[in-house]
Amino acid sequence: MFFKSLTKSTGGLLLIFSSTLIGVQGAHATSEVFTGARPFTVIVPSSYDPSVPAPLLIALHGFSQSGAKFENYLHIGPVAEKEGILYVHPDGTEDRRGTRFWNATPECCDYETPLVDDDAYIMNIVEMVSLKYSVDPARIYLVGHSNGGFMVNRLACGHSDVFAAVVNIAGGSYVKSSSCKPSNPVSVLTIWGTKDVTYKVNHYAGRTIPGAVKTFSTWASLNRCAKKTLLVPNQLDLDRKIAGRETQVTKYLMCPDSTAIEFWSINGAGHVPNISKTFTASFIKFLLEHPKVSPDTMASLG
Repeated sequence: MFFKSLTKSTGGLLLIFSSTLIGVQGAHATSEVFTGARPFTVIVPSSYDPSVPAPLLIALHGFSQSGAKFENYLHIGPVAEKEGILYVHPDGTEDRRGTRFWNATPECCDYETPLVDDDAYIMNIVEMVSLKYSVDPARIYLVGHSNGGFMVNRLACGHSDVFAAVVNIAGGSYVKSSSCKPSNPVSVLTIWGTKDVTYKVNHYAGRTIPGAVKTFSTWASLNRCAKKTLLVPNQLDLDRKIAGRETQVTKYLMCPDSTAIEFWSINGAGHVPNISKTFTASFIKFLLEHPKVSPDTMASLG
């Protein structure tokens, strides 16, 4: 397996997890709280069968938000229940002002001392859930918004052997693309509103960070996709306050290992889209359609 240990130091805190099983009120799913220095909760779908490996999805909130608020925004829970997905929406660390953040890249968004090792924290969540539950190693996914999107990109860069596909909603990445060195192809979906002031460039900590299109094209280059793209205008309705199918889909062609690099550009949406009823189901569909493909499977496909 890809895990190294059951405990790990994270920003000076030792991650040692125990767990408590509780019910999810008003739902058929259950949830289990893993206690410790930085606790988190796993939501377990009612269809979970230990003999059948299940997908795992971790959702990372934006700056100053929380896991609970992110769930209230995206409503992943009902879709995870329907699709049989193990689901975690953890909290970032609170700074001195009580503002939650993720230490994603040097640009965003840990301005504290000492720095928090959120990379280790998220990877330990993957480890702990996989030790307790039957997780399909080919279907481990991430979604994040803004600062959470930065964290998603960082994890995809550093742990492309673990994560099959990720969704970045209005989040940036490293200033230098050379800082991202994925060892394996990984499917990446970038979602951005065209009226987001960070659409063309991000501005964090006085640095200019590539925006939506650059982030999208950089992942295509890292994945060694063909330079050709397929443009599908007005394909999706992702913002409920914008009439019609306002979202344009752009896909890079001929990406390796059946991976996909896509950009969903929401025409007229801001940094926090007014998500439609189909928004969450649409990006989860993308994730589930892009598991890790083993060498044996690739041989059978080719």
